Amino acid sequence: MRLVATDLDGTLVRNDFTIGVRSVAALERVHGLGGAVVLVTGRPIRWLYPVYEHLPIQPLAVVANGAAVYDPVDDKVLHSRPLEPAAIAEACARLRSAVPGVRFAVETDGGRVMLHEPAYEVGGWEIRGDGVHEVHIQELAAQPAAKLLVNAGAQPPDAFTALVADLLEGVAEATHSSSSGIVEVSAAGVTKAAGLAWVAERLGVAPHEVVAFGDMPNDLPMFAWSGRGVAVANAHPAVLAAADDVTAANDADGVAAYLERLLDA
Repeated sequence: MRLVATDLDGTLVRNDFTIGVRSVAALERVHGLGGAVVLVTGRPIRWLYPVYEHLPIQPLAVVANGAAVYDPVDDKVLHSRPLEPAAIAEACARLRSAVPGVRFAVETDGGRVMLHEPAYEVGGWEIRGDGVHEVHIQELAAQPAAKLLVNAGAQPPDAFTALVADLLEGVAEATHSSSSGIVEVSAAGVTKAAGLAWVAERLGVAPHEVVAFGDMPNDLPMFAWSGRGVAVANAHPAVLAAADDVTAANDADGVAAYLERLLDA
């Protein structure tokens, strides 16, 4: 194991949005022994700052499901593969014609900024957030975006994601990382695996030297690419089925428990 790649929400991060002391210690131990730690998340950059406040180490982060790689030390995007404006416009047109009540938002600059059309329901914690702006629908496709967010109200997440993926075949990737019904759309070929592969190559680490932790369908490409995919016990059924190993739940510091066993072996 030369690189530990971990998802955040539902995996490393507890349900109260903290990271346990045990988990912090395990990641520090990996780092202290010369291993690399990489955060691999669907979160945009603007949602990472509280995470880094919990961590004494400041690892690189693959953000927005692989669309960008962020360096917190220099507050810099090192690598980016955004949706181009033409793809955003095409995706919105296809979905608007096929999904009643659909509404959209985009995250730009790795997710430092979120732009949303008036009908899009913004989370209560972000209504007055810096970088969150209501715009006309045409402005959503005015510049490249890390992600297009698709919301059609309460929807069964797996089925709705599959529908969006079918409608956008050949244009973009679709996945989801929560039970909210929001589908996250990235440029064609952009996944957590693609972003992690870019970081691993930069560090000179081969896929078989990577242990990846996750809990939701957006982690599946990362599991397929990594030498070992480890699901937390609270993971989505598809993730549990794809995992090489299963560890304790996120609220029980499952990532730490697994790393401790590896490091002590």
